[in-house]
Amino acid sequence: MSDRNPNVSTPAFPEDSQEFADNLARLSQKSLELVTEFYEQQKSAGQVEIDPLNISGAFLELTQKMLSEPEKIIQAQTQLWQGYMELWQNAAQAAMGQEVKPVIEPDKSDKRFRSEEWTKNQIFDYIKQSYLLTSKTINDMVAEVDGLSETDHKKVDFYTRQITDAMSPSNFFWSNPDVLKRTYETKGENLIKGLEHLLEDLKNGRGQLNPRMVPDGVFEVGKNIAVTPGKVVFQNDLMQLIQYTPTTEEVYKRPLLITPPWINKFYILDLKQENSFIKWCVDQGYTVFVISWVNPDERHADRTFESYMSEGILAALDAIEATIDEKEVTAIGYCIGGTLMSATLAYLAAIGEDRIKACTFFAAQTDFEEAGDLLLFTDEEQVQMIERKMKAAGFLEGKNMATTFNMLRSNDLIWSFVVNNYLMGKDPFPFDLLFWNCDTTNMPPQMHSFYLRNMYQKNLLSKPGGLTLGGQPIDLSKVKTPIFVQASREDHIAPYNSVFKATKLMSGPAEFMLAGSGHIAGVMNHPSANKYQYWTNNSRKKYETADDWLKDAVEHPGSWWPHWDKWLSKKSGKKVPARDPEKGKLKPIEDAPGSYVRVKAKPGKTGP
Repeated sequence: MSDRNPNVSTPAFPEDSQEFADNLARLSQKSLELVTEFYEQQKSAGQVEIDPLNISGAFLELTQKMLSEPEKIIQAQTQLWQGYMELWQNAAQAAMGQEVKPVIEPDKSDKRFRSEEWTKNQIFDYIKQSYLLTSKTINDMVAEVDGLSETDHKKVDFYTRQITDAMSPSNFFWSNPDVLKRTYETKGENLIKGLEHLLEDLKNGRGQLNPRMVPDGVFEVGKNIAVTPGKVVFQNDLMQLIQYTPTTEEVYKRPLLITPPWINKFYILDLKQENSFIKWCVDQGYTVFVISWVNPDERHADRTFESYMSEGILAALDAIEATIDEKEVTAIGYCIGGTLMSATLAYLAAIGEDRIKACTFFAAQTDFEEAGDLLLFTDEEQVQMIERKMKAAGFLEGKNMATTFNMLRSNDLIWSFVVNNYLMGKDPFPFDLLFWNCDTTNMPPQMHSFYLRNMYQKNLLSKPGGLTLGGQPIDLSKVKTPIFVQASREDHIAPYNSVFKATKLMSGPAEFMLAGSGHIAGVMNHPSANKYQYWTNNSRKKYETADDWLKDAVEHPGSWWPHWDKWLSKKSGKKVPARDPEKGKLKPIEDAPGSYVRVKAKPGKTGP
């Protein structure tokens, strides 16, 4: 017998429903406030551009291509109709108490339908399967259309998925069983609270909707986030350099310089003590220096990609030598910080300097031909739109970057919060990683345009002499520094096949290692967590792709950090007495994590 029951968790409202009626009246008033607020925000923003990304043009071409092959449309419609008929038949059999298998099931990683009511309740199970059938058909039809340019094909495929994700029944009041149940239990109070959340988010977003991901006041940088002890020992207009206080009596002679991305703040490497990569490195006996980038505004409009090299990495190397008398270092570059680090290594090779003796890359790309989903946001129309925004404000607002990254995982980073905050009327869960994700940074216009055009559009870093930095044409093949290249198997920002190419572009000894999970969790995986896995390959074969490499790789459980430590420790020199940042030659400026990291992203001007 089936355990499905069409009456499960669809309770009728009680006869004495005055409280519910009162809440409906309040809901109506809040809705009016919401509409008024949205109108005023849009009015104050001025005239906005219509379709600046030329999405409509891509979809028009898609429609024309689809109409030119009607047989494919008929075939897709026939398959969808057959799926519906099977679903109807299953529903009828289940209503008579027969056990049936689902026509279609959500992916195991899909969190939208994890509530048991989506399976046990026949009505909601039908709604769920009907949606999954329809969205799969639509997405498959778009993916299989021939004749579009590669750029337009990827664009319409991505935005079609955004639409089908938005139309999920989990995102709507009447088709989400958990929302209906909570509305009954709270007599509609959840909807009023949800509208209050929505109104507050619209005000904070100045007319743009950015759901809160963490509750206010739970985390504070320097208080319960980024608390590893250390000192700011150097600063300029672009960065602060932090030296961390040792926890061992002896340390490796060569200090470790970490260059994080400036698209986000450095403390992803130093969240809480129990998952801090920086603290773990200090505890292993490394003298750790970290660059904390400025959160730029219009004063930094003239800063270039080269500025981040000269005022960032090169200035940090000079400061390290000045304070502890060590010219040779090891280094880490994370994401765009790794892209910059690879360019810096090529620049140092061009001028005959060999200061960085070993370099690690976390999720960093040097060849952008297969740069993943972010390529969708770097075609000419979108780059021009970004440049117009930067010209108007003097910088690219951090919220623009945040929106882009959130769209890459819209179900997890947008729609789950719409349901939790606005429909369930709950406060978001206090999660340190999401607090960091929301602590956005602005981008200087010259630097960002250079990065988008020369890396993503033209892929010049991978070409010998393609870029000139510090007056030197740079060539990654001239880099002979030993490198350790980390990638993550589920990384949608820096796909592992793209990251792998660094091992082929640079000429020194290269070790590639693949971690489980994605762009952040694949990197920040403390050994004490006992999570995920990683793959290594000790073969001396030369592999063309990371997929080829993976076929011969060996899987290991847990964190890859100890494996990396064995690699780096051999390249870090002998042990010497620990270096206290308070006793270095450079006078400490302030305590870690410093003041630059506390600066919030400044909003730009309204309007286009």
